[in-house]
Amino acid sequence: MCRWCGREVADAGLGRRRQYCRQSCRQRAYEQRALVKGSAVAEDAVVLSAEEASVLSDRVYEVRCAAEDMATALEEGAEASELRELCDAVMRAARAADGWR
Repeated sequence: MCRWCGREVADAGLGRRRQYCRQSCRQRAYEQRALVKGSAVAEDAVVLSAEEASVLSDRVYEVRCAAEDMATALEEGAEASELRELCDAVMRAARAADGWR
């Protein structure tokens, strides 16, 4: 996984494993490290705007609600087709939450 954007990184085969999928991701990571150097912010910190943090929080909440719906359905003995729909909803919510980068 790319340390900047989270995409898959192609394996070069020889040498050290690549950390970034593209040169632009490597550059953004360097710029981020340079910005926080000498400050109290950790080098690997992720800084989000208030709006970005709110959107991410909403997405995580959607995943939790979808998982709770599935747990309730399991406890109530739901049929396989209903559980499949609920599982699909959890996966959609998780993919949306994972796409915040």
